[in-house]
This record gives sequence, structure tokens and C-alpha cells, in this order.
Amino acid sequence: METVFGQPSFRIATPEVEAFVTQLGAQVAPISFELNRVGTVHPFHIAPWTSEPEFADLPPIIRVLRGDFFCMPFGGSHTEFGVGGDPLHGETANCEWTQIHHTASSITLRLDLTVRPGSVERKLELKPEHRCIYTTETVSGISGPMTFGHHAMLRFDEDGLIATSPFALGEAFPGQFENPDEGGFSSLKPGARFTTLGSVPMADGGIADLTTYPAREGFEDLVMVVNDPNRPGFAWTAVTFPHRGYVWFCLKNPAVLASTVLWLSNGGRHYAPWNGRHKRVMGLEEVTSFFHAGLKASVEPNEIRDAGFKTFHELQAETPMVVHTVMGVAEVPHGFDHVADIQPGGGGIVLTSKSGQTAMAVVDLSGLPV
Repeated sequence: METVFGQPSFRIATPEVEAFVTQLGAQVAPISFELNRVGTVHPFHIAPWTSEPEFADLPPIIRVLRGDFFCMPFGGSHTEFGVGGDPLHGETANCEWTQIHHTASSITLRLDLTVRPGSVERKLELKPEHRCIYTTETVSGISGPMTFGHHAMLRFDEDGLIATSPFALGEAFPGQFENPDEGGFSSLKPGARFTTLGSVPMADGGIADLTTYPAREGFEDLVMVVNDPNRPGFAWTAVTFPHRGYVWFCLKNPAVLASTVLWLSNGGRHYAPWNGRHKRVMGLEEVTSFFHAGLKASVEPNEIRDAGFKTFHELQAETPMVVHTVMGVAEVPHGFDHVADIQPGGGGIVLTSKSGQTAMAVVDLSGLPV
């Protein structure tokens, strides 16, 4: 193990990808991708305070905050629904995991849960000539309703163009996401519905375009889009960085991860440890949940569930639940802008931009619907 940005971490690597996985919270970053023309890219975010000793007593999830991690339950602390004591985004994002298998290019970690009976295994795998990281979580021994999700965070050192596969419903968080009395500020209209990321109502009466980022410096905002359940195949989220010449993508099974939460963090939190410096970051979080509102709010009636969409899963102790994602990068040609579609093809995927340009990536789709 190596200490990386303040945390003991496991290393996995191939000639194309290098990734570090923290023992505490199994958070993954930094991740380096080698591209033939572009060179080395590091799309994942690491919080600026991870090595600052004055913040050593923060909750583990915030102290470690980086890259991608698995949340279960997804969202805020829970003390009212069935059991109590879940930390923010669950034990999976806060506790120390045990290594049960490790090769040069893959690692499997296990966490035995204490708040409720059960366990989670988290496997992260790299494959030669693939510029992807494959994640598989296997949840065993748990019965009852549950929220969960992946919490990927990208840094935007330059402009990025955001796109998702078609969605059935989009909504800004319906409550108060940040409290100005505590030094937090938001710009979007709470509960505003939208049909395109390019036109989202703001609290001041304006319209925000969420397809280009960074934007709206000084604010923290949260929206959720619900994947179209009638669309066949995998669902996707993508960010094009046209000035660097590459695109980041995440592929998932929408029957397992029903929605995507976008957390736009651009200096809107002025309380510690954020201190107004957590800027140009976006969380692209693949979830089954009612925003980040927690297990109780996701299971009880809410506007997303009332509209006929899934905000939790009913787990069975005797039937393990398996969650797959693929996160990767691909080089794109000049003129490639927002991703318009991602389809299987060419030994992996073909990405098509709104401008009509195409790019390809070698991807193993065996864990996803096609």
C-alpha cells in the first residue's frame, strides 16, 4: 500500500490506466489514463483538504473525498427508518475495507456492515488495452428497502460539455440544498422541472444551461434526471473536454441505477472544510434514490416515486444484488462536441456527437444490457 493524498491506498495498473483505491471508504482516485494522441489525463477530482492535518477529525467520507465511491444507503444520515446510525452515504463510503483479492490490475475489497446485517464486496478491475475502470459491487445478506449509488466526481480545469442518455424527468432538488445562514448558496429554483439540461429554471427567474461547466461560480446546486425506463440497452453519462481532445463516459444498467444526480460544486460552500475553495467540480452520480434525501425520504411518497419511477430497491437477503458500472475515456476528433448517443459497436462502443463526429472505445459490455 502507498499513502496517496493522505490515505493508505491500494494500486492497480495496466499500461493504459493507473488507479489508487483508499482502504478507508474504498474511494478511487487518482486515476490516470494514457491516450495515444492526448497523453495522460486525470479526470477525477480530489478534495483540496485531504492532506491538511487540521481536518483530520472530519467524518471519513469528507476527509477522504475523491474520485468515485459506492454509497449505501445513498444520501444523508438516517435515524428514523428501521435502523439508525448510518453515516453520510452509508458505511460503504466511511469504513475501512478488507482486501480479499489483489492482482496487478484488479482488487476486491469486502465490508461487513454493522448498522444492518449484510456485506458488500467491491471489485475494481482494469483490462489491457482498455482505457476504462470496471466496478462491480455485490450486496449480500440484506433484506428490505435500500438506496445506493456511485458518487463519481470530475474536475473541470477547462470547459466541459455534459450530456446524458434520454431521460424521462428532470428536477432540481425540491428542498433547500444550501443554507445562506450557514454560508451555503444555491442558484437553481427548488423543485423546478425540466426536459433538457440546457434549460433549467433559476431562483432569480433566469435560465441555467447545465450542459456547459464550470458556470455559476459561488453556488452549489443539485439536480436529478430519471433515465427513460422504456429505452433499451445501457444508460450513459458523458463529459467532452474538447480543448484536450477526449471524452469521459460512464455506462450503467438503468434497471439497477435508475437516475443520475448532478452535483455542481463551484465555490458555494463557505463553511469548513469547503471554505469557498471547492470549485469547478461536478458529481455525476449514478443512483437509485430520491436525490440525496436519504432512505426514509426515498421509500416514502415523493414526487419522483409518485410519478411512477423507482427511488429504492427492495433487497432480498438470499438474492445478492449486483451493481456494474464502466467509467472510461476516449480520444475524440476535432469538432466533437456534446455526446448525442453511445451505442455498442467496433469491439466496444461508438460515441456520436451532436456535430456528427464519432469516436470509439474498447469496452467490455458483458456486465451491461445491450
